[in-house]
Amino acid sequence: MQPDTAASASTAATPGTTDAPAQRLADRARAAVGRWEALLVALILATFIFGQSVSSEFLSADSFTTGSLDLSEVALMALALTLVIVAAEIDLSVASVLALSSALMAALWNQGLPLEFIMPICLVAGALCGAFNGWLVTGLGLPSLAVTIGTLALFRGLAYVVIGDESVTDFPATWTDRGFGNFAGTFVPNTMVLFAILAVAFGVLLHATPFGRSVYAIGANEEAAHFAGLRVKRVKMTLFVLAGTVAALAGIVISLRNSTAAANVGLGFELTAITAVLLGGVSIFGGRGTIVGVILALFLLGAIQKAILLSETISSYWVQIVTGALLVGSVLGPNLAARVTEARRRRPPQRPKEGPR
Repeated sequence: MQPDTAASASTAATPGTTDAPAQRLADRARAAVGRWEALLVALILATFIFGQSVSSEFLSADSFTTGSLDLSEVALMALALTLVIVAAEIDLSVASVLALSSALMAALWNQGLPLEFIMPICLVAGALCGAFNGWLVTGLGLPSLAVTIGTLALFRGLAYVVIGDESVTDFPATWTDRGFGNFAGTFVPNTMVLFAILAVAFGVLLHATPFGRSVYAIGANEEAAHFAGLRVKRVKMTLFVLAGTVAALAGIVISLRNSTAAANVGLGFELTAITAVLLGGVSIFGGRGTIVGVILALFLLGAIQKAILLSETISSYWVQIVTGALLVGSVLGPNLAARVTEARRRRPPQRPKEGPR
């Protein structure tokens, strides 16, 4: 009887061994479907279907070009904001830094300086604005929310002091064509090429360098990161300087793209950028998030905005309503999911019912 028993045991073990890889594959598939990025992809596909049903021009090359141009400055600022929020901080002043950069660009152009000299000055000004935010947060220990609400008004006010209500529209065509034109004769705007380059750079910085790991560690537990030897203040200062510099770059881009530099540009851009970051799966409490998720969220926001603008029956005011709803949902959704997961984890395992003896 022993050989029969061994044979049956081996045949019983065979299905288990063949099922193990399939089980692992199924587990990976379930994990992929459960990721926040997978939900964003599904929402993008649903938006594409809705947009095409609203207008036959939705999936056209021209629609992509104009839609991505409209979102290019927000997309640039969202990249740097991702790192700031992963570190459990926030910067609400980025749109005001954008405006200050545009106003400074206009004022210096009126003084007869060449754009090749003006643009580096604007970037330095943005970096100084970020350093000022960083000093208030890391040097004086003030909360970044309160600080950047104040500097939001401060930098916007400085923009009006620099240029007033005037606007400058006589920039050289060689530069404005670069801001508004497409890359190498394709339907991809030059601003999106710039965004793609910076997205790769920030993705590598956040996900593949010791600095990025420090950002995650600080966002997850700042005190533990400090005791682990990380230079928390220096990292945060660097993040605010990056945010200010990229916001100033966005100010240059919007000035060239619209062929207009003024102090009133970029109103409300900070909320759209923060919406993209949080909708991309970055935790408002820090320590979690990816650049890929933020890029997908930007695609989703751009698609929704374009679908609404192309619709003849939906008011354009719905863009702001949907953006606000997504901002609330991006904060509420992950927290509800985390609570449900935690509740399931704490639930005691059910004991199998005993059969009749």
